[in-house]
Amino acid sequence: MTPRTTHLDPDLRGWRSRKIRVQYYRWYATVEVDRDGYVDTAPSLGHDPELPATYREAADTARSAAIDRIYYDGYPGNFSWTNGSRWVTLFVPFPHVEATVEALRVAELDHDYSRLHRLADRMALPVDDWLAPGERELVRGVDFDSAPGAFLGFLRAKANERGLRLNGRATAGSVWVRPTLPAAEKQMRERFPERYPGWVDRWTGYVESEDAPLRPWVGGRDQNLSYGATPVQFRRAEAPSGGDCPCGLSLGEPWDGGKEHTTHHAAWAFGIRVPKNLEWWADLAVVTTQSPVAWRKLAYQVARMPQKENKYDFNSWSHLDEPEVTSDNVRAYLLKANGYIIGYLNAQDTSQHYRWDLVEGSRRGDQDNTLRPRIGLVWVAAVYRHQGIGGMLVQALADDFGCQVADVSWSSPISEAGQRLARRLSPGGIWFS
Repeated sequence: MTPRTTHLDPDLRGWRSRKIRVQYYRWYATVEVDRDGYVDTAPSLGHDPELPATYREAADTARSAAIDRIYYDGYPGNFSWTNGSRWVTLFVPFPHVEATVEALRVAELDHDYSRLHRLADRMALPVDDWLAPGERELVRGVDFDSAPGAFLGFLRAKANERGLRLNGRATAGSVWVRPTLPAAEKQMRERFPERYPGWVDRWTGYVESEDAPLRPWVGGRDQNLSYGATPVQFRRAEAPSGGDCPCGLSLGEPWDGGKEHTTHHAAWAFGIRVPKNLEWWADLAVVTTQSPVAWRKLAYQVARMPQKENKYDFNSWSHLDEPEVTSDNVRAYLLKANGYIIGYLNAQDTSQHYRWDLVEGSRRGDQDNTLRPRIGLVWVAAVYRHQGIGGMLVQALADDFGCQVADVSWSSPISEAGQRLARRLSPGGIWFS
């Protein structure tokens, strides 16, 4: 449907007027009060542009009920909105659009918020009844109207919000549920009652009636394997809960459920997955600052692994703009194995070097001005370390340049792992710069 706008201030037409905008999407409609210009001009007219607390409360109540209703209908996405006095945004099912527009109009002009509360009451769902204790079958068309699979997903989310475990199963025309309260959640609510105001335990000690429906067995493992079981006991212990992971990220409780750490740790351990849009004609690819941007972006992505692991301030590969010629022939070597990029070496050519015998505390030798390839950084995925991968990359650099491994230069400072690799490849000493 076509979006529409309703102006609420005839005397302030244009950007200064409060407006109600309606925008339709696939699953719902957005009804938003645009108060942006009004907030800026209202003080000069003697008006208070701030939203009263009762207005915010009524809008929040209506929004919460509407979002529940949209999820109940099967919407798989998320919602986002801004708080403040400049916009009031509600997401509503299509049948409630006109009532929402009128409720917001009356709230803005007459400071009457009763219609927002009535709107919330009309959209409210009997979630507490659906999550009451006991085994039962909720029938589509009688107890609920949405698709059984979507309804079961909605109930699981609401059960998680309440700390419940929902033993549920969807059928063609119904949903079987048996909500229970885990012992750990019960202890949490009893220990911190201030976090759960109004909470009442309806599930502990609940006894099924003799005429309760029996869920049909549909195969698989037997049901009620935990019936009559003793709850798990918990004890206090000083377990480590912080610090850094070897991959470079924190071991603390993640805000995203651990998805970022899991993804990064897998890449750090196994390597970066080879993109499907790049064709590899051999296992070792040499990326330069003139390579296609997809290759240069890949080098940057791989270089993020040692940057995070070693807490470097800068990425060792930064050539992401248009192709360019560098005077020192900057390049990156990417080694592929098992569909992953497991090795990375960053290098450039330079002509100012010093000799070092790899003895701790020894002085550097005289300056040498021979043009040599210089290693900027070597990284190998964790699973493939101590298997000669680093030496293979350094040998490839030397062969590419046309020199011996002992003639390769190393950038300073050299990490402990780099020194071990250098000693193995050039035990008589190395060039560095």
